[in-house]
Amino acid sequence: MLGTYYYHEIIRRTIISFGTVFNDINIRHKNKDGDSISQMKVPLAYGPMQKFLARLEQQADLNKAVQITLPRMSFEMNSLTYDPTRKTGITQTFKAVGDDGQMKKVFMPVPYNIGFELNILTKLNDDSLQIIEQILPYFQPSFNLTVDLVDAINEKKDIPVVLDSISFQDDYEGDFSTRRALIYTLQFTAKTYLFGPVAESSDGLIKKVQVDMYNDTNIQTAKREVRYTVTPDPISAGPDDDFGFSETTHFYQDSKNYSPTRQEDI
Repeated sequence: MLGTYYYHEIIRRTIISFGTVFNDINIRHKNKDGDSISQMKVPLAYGPMQKFLARLEQQADLNKAVQITLPRMSFEMNSLTYDPTRKTGITQTFKAVGDDGQMKKVFMPVPYNIGFELNILTKLNDDSLQIIEQILPYFQPSFNLTVDLVDAINEKKDIPVVLDSISFQDDYEGDFSTRRALIYTLQFTAKTYLFGPVAESSDGLIKKVQVDMYNDTNIQTAKREVRYTVTPDPISAGPDDDFGFSETTHFYQDSKNYSPTRQEDI
């Protein structure tokens, strides 16, 4: 299997989905009468917290128009680990119909945990608390993201994102001209799945299901009494067609012969 090129963009899509959760957080400032005097959307960027702290230190002059603005948030992926607690059979496969109408086959996915770090940087403590309170109620302790993992088989999964920990630091050193940065750091784990290459299935569509019923659980002495068969109606129907099902029930008269007694269309 190694050497077969494929790229489902699963990790990239999980990162984007994680960032989207925090991409519409707003804060408000009020006057002494409790009236709102300003509102702003908190910027979100992908990158390490140290990069933004370095920009704050390099732009200590509060009067610079190009200085970095607070509050803001940053996030990054910081770990990728295998999760043995969600392991399934490595040789099992499942089938699905792709966009082209062809039957596809793929091995069961491999469970991996992606670690994320979300940093909240503000200069006012009230700004931090506003942002935190808009995040924490959704994680009890997990929040499900629905992610399109594999387009070829239209595979979607709910990815639980677990809030692991919260830490806080006040990064303030120097005189009054030095900018203050209050930093909240939230650690998350996204429980995603990685799929291997998708192959064309040579087995075709299943168009007949047959169930035999016996009068005993002893397979050596039991006699077959009923055979129940279901087929699509019409038999030529495809996965995307509008079709029904035809049921046929046969009652066996002895171990060798049986006679049909009822046929229904549903």
